[in-house]
Amino acid sequence: MTERLYYNDAYTTRFQAHVVERLTHQGRPAVVLDQTYFYPTSGGQPFDQGHLGGTPVIDVFVRDSDQAVIHVLGGEVWVDEIAAEVAWARRFDHMQQHTGQHILSQAFIQAAGAETVSFHLGDESCTVDLHVNQLAAAQIEQAELLANQIIWENRPVRATMVSQEQAARLPLRKVPPLEGDKLRVVEIKNFDLTACGGTHVSHTGEIGMIKIVKLERRGAELRVEFKCGQRALHDYRLKNSIINRLAAELTTGYLELEPTVTRMRDELKELRRVLKQQQTQLLSLEAEQLVQQAPQKGQIRIVAQVFSDRNPVELRMLAGQVVQNPGTIALFGLAGPASQLIFARSEDAPGEMNQIIKPALQLLGSAAGGGSPSFAQGGGPAADVERVSQALVRAERLLIAQKSGT
Repeated sequence: MTERLYYNDAYTTRFQAHVVERLTHQGRPAVVLDQTYFYPTSGGQPFDQGHLGGTPVIDVFVRDSDQAVIHVLGGEVWVDEIAAEVAWARRFDHMQQHTGQHILSQAFIQAAGAETVSFHLGDESCTVDLHVNQLAAAQIEQAELLANQIIWENRPVRATMVSQEQAARLPLRKVPPLEGDKLRVVEIKNFDLTACGGTHVSHTGEIGMIKIVKLERRGAELRVEFKCGQRALHDYRLKNSIINRLAAELTTGYLELEPTVTRMRDELKELRRVLKQQQTQLLSLEAEQLVQQAPQKGQIRIVAQVFSDRNPVELRMLAGQVVQNPGTIALFGLAGPASQLIFARSEDAPGEMNQIIKPALQLLGSAAGGGSPSFAQGGGPAADVERVSQALVRAERLLIAQKSGT
């Protein structure tokens, strides 16, 4: 079994070790050392990275069968006595986040009686899941303030190994399933005491600060996303930069950003309403003009038109306006990089739009279309005005044939 030196010292990053086993894990070389400062993935905390003799360590985990720490490598190491180095930036980030989680979990208990049921430490975010699915804003703020107060007091953090008998007498916040006769306990002086195998700072002041950044209900639980230390600083820098740019762009102070954006949103909503109303009026006038210009064929008018400067949504709206006229059929085509056919008829007009559109689309090299007897549409590849016009001619002939057959 590997001696886990990080249990007693999270700050040492360079050490010597002896290779006691070589193996392969998922096609990559791996080794077991007689002792290690590399933290393996466990307890919600990811593994450490670094080098063994200059070879990158790309994964670290505990083997279930004998609890040996497996170091998965980016290449082979051939020597038995090896110089190792843990990547400090990643290690210290994990120390800040994990110790911060202990503080925040206890703060939620004291502020809201909300216990932590799980913890996740990722490369970008850290989360705790609380056993409640809702907390008042005042409770969230109280927990966050208490957590930061503990940090600013720079309380000592101490890890010790205790027996099962000793653990049973301690007021532990959380007790994991016991493995062996010893349990590692992490204490934040006069604030939190819990069983944990992770890496931690020696004093809470090293965390810097804790900031809750997001809340999310997940069934019966509440997920709290937070950032500690350097992550909190980077998050503040990013958001502060965004706010300053927006304030400059909108020529307002950052305190006025929210009411300014709300006002602009309401103005945009009203402008869209007015624009839609005016667009409907213009399309109504255009539809009336198209109907008047269309030739009368018996009891119906067929408005066949190819466009090259419209979007499909607008074209559907125009077709809808046209067929509001009795005895009217609209056969619209759109030429350009993506061709489109839109067929519609009024309720009293003859014809099955869903039957005539497919042969018309075939002329454009497509079969992607369909609809109902009164409305059908479909798209095709790029086509010029002449090609789309031919598709409309085919559709009109099929329509007349349908009419003749009834």
